[in-house]
Amino acid sequence: MVVHSQSAALDHCSLIKTCKPTTGVFNGIPVVNLGDPEAKSLIVKACEEYGFFKLVNHGVPMEFITKLETEALRFFNLPQSDKDKSGPPDPFGYGCKMIGSNGDVGWVEYLLLNTNLEITSQQTHTVFRENPEFFRSSAVNDYIQAVKRMAFEVVELVADGLRIEPRDALSRLLRDDKSDSCFRLNHYPPCPELQALSGRNLIGFGEHTDPQIISVLRSNNTSGLQICLNDKTWVSVPPDQTSFFINVGDALQVMTNGRLRSVRHRVLADPRNSRLSMIYFGGPPLSEKIVPLPSLMAKGEESLYKEFTWWEYKTSAYKSRLADYRLGMFEKRAASAVAGL
Repeated sequence: MVVHSQSAALDHCSLIKTCKPTTGVFNGIPVVNLGDPEAKSLIVKACEEYGFFKLVNHGVPMEFITKLETEALRFFNLPQSDKDKSGPPDPFGYGCKMIGSNGDVGWVEYLLLNTNLEITSQQTHTVFRENPEFFRSSAVNDYIQAVKRMAFEVVELVADGLRIEPRDALSRLLRDDKSDSCFRLNHYPPCPELQALSGRNLIGFGEHTDPQIISVLRSNNTSGLQICLNDKTWVSVPPDQTSFFINVGDALQVMTNGRLRSVRHRVLADPRNSRLSMIYFGGPPLSEKIVPLPSLMAKGEESLYKEFTWWEYKTSAYKSRLADYRLGMFEKRAASAVAGL
């Protein structure tokens, strides 16, 4: 993704959307210390109000984080022809600019890997084969295993805070041997020429919610991540390369019957500095029914959503555009409104 001239830059990125630069950062992001005795209550409050929070004292060794970042940048700095050998994504593998198969594009290149060896795709095997120095090291595995353990603890604290029984009602889905979880490395190169020409920020990854139960994000010290608040205002999240950011996903919104809300977010490309992010998406097994948890439902409370499996929702989500409201067609009230026409 090297830009050689301004005219080539414009032709190359004519489909990538832009938005007005955002000044300042939002300092109201909830911060939760994983070792705090009140962590369960603080996590639930953050997930109810924002669907998002920063996690500190997380227990993931910094050496795992820095080692994987170094190896990932080594991969993304390879010649384009070498990186292309690990693509196109199926959806796993290497991708550049194209996000999904429905026309979404962004100023981003990425590696998407399956974390479950039982359902690892052919393209993931290709990534491993074409980049042996990277993937024979322990960088990827050490990082993913440490982040998984932290994610299990976070969702168990969610269960504690919401008094969900059993306590592992959520974590067992992520621990399951058939858990449909994945890991993504996103690289956003700087783009000074393009932004100077338009006076606007290139959108690296368009607005969306994550379909899974939980997302665990770590990025370098380059800004760009934004979340959408309840009043529809977009705010910039201050970067913190030593901490993690946790997103509520669509599946968790359904499983809590709307009490916890999945957060709409996006990434803007930085004109001067490259941004690298690493995201673990914790998903349930494909056959798992996504319904509100019985222990969370008050007597007489009705589900806001129709029953569906994770496979059904995932399939629907990947057929949509990034900015679509993916849960809309699974809401009972939407079906009732159509029937009443």
